[in-house]
Amino acid sequence: MNTGALSVAKDLPGRLDGHASEEFGQYKELLFMLTWRDIKIRYKQSLMGFAWAILMPILVVGSGLIVMVAFAAMSGKPINKLDVLSVAVKSVPWAFFVAAVRFATNSLVMNKELVTKIYFPREILPMSAVFANLFDFFVASSVLALILIVSRVGASIYLLWVPALLILLVLLTMSCGILLACANLFFRDVKYLVEVLLTYGVFFTPVFYSASMLGKWGFLLLLNPVGPVLEGLRNTIILHRTPDLPWLAYSATWGLLGFLITWKIFQRAEASFAESI
Repeated sequence: MNTGALSVAKDLPGRLDGHASEEFGQYKELLFMLTWRDIKIRYKQSLMGFAWAILMPILVVGSGLIVMVAFAAMSGKPINKLDVLSVAVKSVPWAFFVAAVRFATNSLVMNKELVTKIYFPREILPMSAVFANLFDFFVASSVLALILIVSRVGASIYLLWVPALLILLVLLTMSCGILLACANLFFRDVKYLVEVLLTYGVFFTPVFYSASMLGKWGFLLLLNPVGPVLEGLRNTIILHRTPDLPWLAYSATWGLLGFLITWKIFQRAEASFAESI
């Protein structure tokens, strides 16, 4: 073990004695600084600027339209405005999830100088990656909001569900990001597996289509914990109705337990980070 790894390891026992949450609270400013750093790096020399924030959702919506046209051709039913807007509403949070998990997975390896030379709660790195992509999400969401207003979708009291759904989405994303960042540090081929899963995951998540379109097999799409959140956003924003509460509870269970479990796994593995990176 090198000298940097030894100095870092000396500071770790305090993380494992039950005071990790208190300690993490002392590093809130560092979390903000790293998040802001990631945002500035992303946009500083970007030719397209904020357009990058909406590029991925546009690509997902475009792919969804192709799928919808194919479904319409097979079923003989025309595509209506609400179907298109539903894909748009679900594409923006899905694009956030994909980008945030991708950046979080590589966050520890990409910041190895920080990991090996100074001490701080290492989970801040994948969390800052998620929050940086949350900034992109809000940029894309503002564009989506304008589209919905122009399309006269209307508003209802069910929009009060949206903040809770977004918090749940962030929680699920954090859980995946923290766990995969830890795994990728020890097994570098994890990032390639993540890329494959994220690329094809859209076909196993109700983004291009709703779970109801698959009839009795629709529940398979909702087994992905992100699925009920996306369907909930569609229900509240486009259809103006309550989300499916049993499936939402299923996602919330995954989000809360997943976050707590991955946090503990991360803390237990942290003692080996400096020597394994």
